[in-house]
Amino acid sequence: MALLKNINVKAKADRNTGFGTNANSYGGRFVNKNGTANVEKKGMHILHRISWYHTMINMPRWKFMLILLLFYVGMNFLFAFVYYLIGIEHLDGIDASGSDWVQFGQAYFFSAQTFTTVGYGHISPTGFMTSLVSAAEALIGLLSFAIATGLFFGRFSKPTAFLKFSHNALIAPYGEIKGLMIRTTPFKNTNFTDAEAKMTLGMSIEENGITTNNFYSLELELDRINALTLSWTLVHPITENSPLYNFTEADFKNTHGEILVFIKTFDDMFSNTVAIRTSYTFNEVVYGAKFEPMYARSTDNSKTILNLDKLDAYNSVTLE
Repeated sequence: MALLKNINVKAKADRNTGFGTNANSYGGRFVNKNGTANVEKKGMHILHRISWYHTMINMPRWKFMLILLLFYVGMNFLFAFVYYLIGIEHLDGIDASGSDWVQFGQAYFFSAQTFTTVGYGHISPTGFMTSLVSAAEALIGLLSFAIATGLFFGRFSKPTAFLKFSHNALIAPYGEIKGLMIRTTPFKNTNFTDAEAKMTLGMSIEENGITTNNFYSLELELDRINALTLSWTLVHPITENSPLYNFTEADFKNTHGEILVFIKTFDDMFSNTVAIRTSYTFNEVVYGAKFEPMYARSTDNSKTILNLDKLDAYNSVTLE
């Protein structure tokens, strides 16, 4: 993409954004669509640079359940193999007349009963080594289930901002001028109050032959609302003081830029403040469009219907 060389001098760049100014040190976007930083950390062992707790809390539900299942099956398989090596004759109650696989299967299910501390009593350890292994397995099982329970509770009770953003940002008519518009809406049965939004624009700009990342705080029509129950369209009026002033459709296509959006609000369900962020590259900005309304009154005029499937819906319009 091209670099912007002539920037509106009335727009003052921010220096305390937390992002570096050296454009040559950055690759791709600053923030991913899901709100995570687009950063890969290296130079330290993986055990020191990754928080396994945060990884387990934030990973998709199916991965989390699969890891727990594989851990449970793998641990029981390991202990069953140890019991089998010690000798199944030290497991009182096992039917030794079956094949090796049948005997191993019985050792496996004895391991499962010990690991979960169920202990049906049909099979019991005899001898010092078998009793020692079963005691160690019972302890590991108790600790493992305590950790798994904590992870389940952490995932269930984690304060999460159940907000969705529109896939595109729009350059739409705004009175007699234009405005940058991004829409968000709550999508679960929760109540948000005291919602506050901030919007930052980052652009790669060539100044005196040096390419730098400049960041600009974008003033919003409303940066705070008392209640967020329907959709909220964040509007940045593109006035003479805006860094987007005089931007054409071609400028958005040919300039490397990204719009960062931050929202924090109070969630009654969690009784806590939650936050969410996302970003839009200039490729995700639609020039000359207007959002369709998301909500309307019900047929019996008794309530308001919020159509979540219309979050991304917009109509093309002509801009002067």
